[in-house]
This record gives sequence, C-alpha cells and structure tokens, in this order.
Amino acid sequence: MLLYIRVLWNLITARILRTLADDDRGEITTTVIVTALMAVLAIALIAIIAAKLTAKANSIDLGLGG
Repeated sequence: MLLYIRVLWNLITARILRTLADDDRGEITTTVIVTALMAVLAIALIAIIAAKLTAKANSIDLGLGG
C-alpha cells in the first residue's frame, strides 16, 4: 500500500512540475476578448432581428376596422 501511495505521489508531482514548466499556456486574454465580442455581436443581432420582426408584425393590417 505504501508503494502505491509513493508511486501516486511521484506521478502527481511529476505532472504538476511538467505543467509549471510549460511556458505555452495559451492565449487566454485573446480568447476571452474574442468570446466577449462574439457574445456582444450575437446579442446585437438578436435585438435587430427582434426589432424588425416587431415592426413587421405591427404593420400587418388585420382588417378589424380600426
């Protein structure tokens, strides 16, 4: 059992050290900015479509004599 714990400890330590030594962690800032811009564009697109649909629905004449 003690051998199993030592092997597991060495494995975890090696993975942590390898992760800390890795300088290429990705471009997190760029990814966050691009994701935020895409979310803003999606919300703006939905707002534009909703406004056009509402305007079109309001312009329909139902012939109710009003």
